[in-house]
Amino acid sequence: MLHKEPALKVIAMPQDTNPAGDMFGGWIVSMIDLAGWVEARKTSCKRFATIAMDGIRFHNPVYVGDCVECYAQVEKIGNTSITVQVDVYVERTDGEKLKVTEGRCVYVALDENRKPVPVKD
Repeated sequence: MLHKEPALKVIAMPQDTNPAGDMFGGWIVSMIDLAGWVEARKTSCKRFATIAMDGIRFHNPVYVGDCVECYAQVEKIGNTSITVQVDVYVERTDGEKLKVTEGRCVYVALDENRKPVPVKD
């Protein structure tokens, strides 16, 4: 799924590499989580907390200098939760663009006491 506008766009920087010099997988997972949260907030201005992540697959490496673009789409809105699919693409320094990762995030809407509340009022 490639949408018009990414939910998150960032340049891969050297401080986020693994010992082999590629981007650390945990950094990419955190980008998925952030992009999913951004998309969830478009649906409701509630406070959201991540309660699950699944389906994370790494297809291609991310290199320092790649422009990382996370595209997010709401899959399901439950009573107190929202599920967001995130596809991650990179644009290499040579202009090549390809899908590198994907994952699904589930967020729960919370009130000021951190108790679950309906996503929609």
